[in-house]
Amino acid sequence: MVAIRLATWNINSVRLRAPIVTKLLKKHAPDVLCLQEIKVVNELFPAQMFHDLGYVHQAINGQKGYHGVAILSKLPIKKTDSFYFCDNQDSRHVSAALENGLEVHNFYVPAGGDIPDPKANEKFAHKLSFLQEMESHFSKMRRKRSSPMVLVGDLNVAPLEHDVWSHKQLLNIVSHTPIEVELFTAAQQAFDWHDVTRGFVPHDQKIYSWWSYRNQDWKKSDRGRRLDHIWVSPGLKEAVSDHAILRDARDWTQPSDHVPILTTISL
Repeated sequence: MVAIRLATWNINSVRLRAPIVTKLLKKHAPDVLCLQEIKVVNELFPAQMFHDLGYVHQAINGQKGYHGVAILSKLPIKKTDSFYFCDNQDSRHVSAALENGLEVHNFYVPAGGDIPDPKANEKFAHKLSFLQEMESHFSKMRRKRSSPMVLVGDLNVAPLEHDVWSHKQLLNIVSHTPIEVELFTAAQQAFDWHDVTRGFVPHDQKIYSWWSYRNQDWKKSDRGRRLDHIWVSPGLKEAVSDHAILRDARDWTQPSDHVPILTTISL
C-alpha cells in the first residue's frame, strides 16, 4: 500500500506568491500539489523552481493574467489532459494520471461576479452553465466510479449551511445561493464523489478555506466560506487517512485569500 499526500491551493498568482508556495512545500512536503489561479501562461510558469524542490513532474494549463491551473508532482505522471467548458478556452481544468494509478483532476470553477442573477450578470450565468456541464461530464464518467480518482480545487461554492459564517445572511450572496448549491450538489452526485473535508468535519461544525481581503482582521471576524474542496471516487472513501485546512497560511507574508487543504490517500 502506498500513501499519497496531496494538497490543493488557490494561490492567486503563483509568481507573486512563490515564497509561500515554497514554504508550504518545504514544511508539509506533499507528493502532489494542485494550484488554481496561477495567472501565468505555461511558458512563464516557474517550472524550474518547483523542479529544484523535487516536483519534477508537472501538468500546466496556464493563462495570461487570469485563471490557470497546475499539478506539481514528485510522482511520475504518465498522461495529462485538459477539459474546456461552455465553449470557452479559459484554463480552468487540468488532469494527471499518475503511474501509480491515481487520476487527479484540478478545477477552478468561475467565481460568478457579485450579482446572483444570470439575466443581469453574465459571469453568474457562466458559472451556472459551468456547473451544469460538470454534472454532464461526470455523468458520462460514471463507468469509472470504481477507479481511484480525486478531484480538487477552488470550486467557488460553499454548499452547506456551516460552510459559511452566516447561512441566513449569505443565501443571496454568490457562492452560497440555492441555485448554485443545487447545481453543485447535482455535479457531485453525478459521480458519487465523496467530500473529504466533511468526512472528517461533522456537518454541524463551521469550517472555511477562504477569507476575504476586505476583512482587515480576518481571524477576529472569521467571516469565511468553504470554497475549496477535495473529492474522491467512491472506492477511495475509506482510503483517506487524514485531512487538514491550514488556516495559519492566511497570515503568511503576502497571502492568498485561500488557504491550502491537505489529505492523504492510500492506494
